[in-house]
Amino acid sequence: MRKAGSLLLYIFILTGMQAGAQATNVKVEFGREMGPLKMERMALGQGGLSEEPMLADRIAEIKALQPAIIRIFVSEYYDVLPEPGRYHFATLDSMVSNVLQTGAKPFMSFCLKPKLFFPVVDHDIVEPNDYAAWEQFVHDVVKHYIDKGAGITYWEVGNEVDIGEKGGTPYRFEPEAYVRYYRHTVTAILRADPDAKVGGPALAYYTSPILPELLRACSAEKLPLHFVSFHHYNSDPLVIREQIEHVKKLVDQYPNLKSEVILNEWNLSIDQHKRLDPRFQPCYIAETIWHMLDAGLDWSCYYHIRDRHVSYETFVKDFSPEGAAFFTRWFNRRPQVFGLFDYQNQVRPAYYTFKLLSRMVGNRLPLSSTNNKVHGFATHDTQLQMHNLMLWNFSDKPVTVKLHLTDLPKDMHVRRTVLDATGSGQEDEQRLRSDPSFELKKGTRTLEIRLDSWAVHYWSFE
Repeated sequence: MRKAGSLLLYIFILTGMQAGAQATNVKVEFGREMGPLKMERMALGQGGLSEEPMLADRIAEIKALQPAIIRIFVSEYYDVLPEPGRYHFATLDSMVSNVLQTGAKPFMSFCLKPKLFFPVVDHDIVEPNDYAAWEQFVHDVVKHYIDKGAGITYWEVGNEVDIGEKGGTPYRFEPEAYVRYYRHTVTAILRADPDAKVGGPALAYYTSPILPELLRACSAEKLPLHFVSFHHYNSDPLVIREQIEHVKKLVDQYPNLKSEVILNEWNLSIDQHKRLDPRFQPCYIAETIWHMLDAGLDWSCYYHIRDRHVSYETFVKDFSPEGAAFFTRWFNRRPQVFGLFDYQNQVRPAYYTFKLLSRMVGNRLPLSSTNNKVHGFATHDTQLQMHNLMLWNFSDKPVTVKLHLTDLPKDMHVRRTVLDATGSGQEDEQRLRSDPSFELKKGTRTLEIRLDSWAVHYWSFE
């Protein structure tokens, strides 16, 4: 398909136009670069589900997604302080090592409640019985990873501290108590590592009064709050965007803090039990990340890498019997659609959206669309000497797109890939299906293409 006539025939076949399809114009400006896209900041997390290895047999596949960070839970089941004066790091070290093997840095969500400091199991008992000893304990944990050269930067104080056991860690704070706990904990972290970034409160509900009180107190006391974090699960990317904008407005009221905003758990609606079109979630991921970046979010961590059953016996040591039962029912008896790998450790189609997003490296190119359901990313990768385009249709209706490619710097060989979420295969060439390649002359070119419902396409220009 190297001649003009053949190219026109290819475009006609590619278009597959049908009566009633929407008309959309998309423009990509190859002659203007906007600086690094930093897609690696749209990263990953692993649920706090088990002390057993959860990532070890998927290191290569996770590494291929190139996340800059992977959020993990520093939970009590790692048994870091089994008895007074004796530390046990081997189990947690194994998890940290697995993260480092992926090429990412661990983002540590500090959720420990050792019996020495919390002898009674109660998620409303949230402050240790000896803050001086607690600070030494926190210092020692952070110092351990400095000595190991783990390169950890981010330490998060708590997880879903507004809802207690139902959030997977047994903390249910009132605002004043959280501020006090945060003050002591970050003091210890920064004493061990003055270069660390500290923050929280990893809210389950972004409107919790804990965040405004934390911002007020940190601003008034000049207490470091390098980032604020929250979670949300919603199948509408616009709802997630609204929450990002809400949190950013709160943070902007305290410019002296210079806090990053991190959405470090997100996915489809938690009560999403109905059978979805298998194409929806892969497209949802791309659309949500587009809104995150467009709204100015600093970091995100998709929840999560791998689904895994939990052990009641593990959690009842640190949860109430009711809390342990709830947590076990939630992960062992309810349908789960969150992991990039399922309970059988098989790859879900959502994984391949992240694989395509990982190709969006280098400098971002302007990409505009006349349709609020059709978005995309384009980049110039100077290292691999190529350009990349990712385009999708977050809609249950097919769309015909006039694709305007302006100022192509040279003649290009174009390879086109379609994410196939409906097939039975799991291998790259089965999920990332190649369509015929073709040639484009330098300058400005316009093509017509068809995007099916929930379609995700990737083009490389070489």
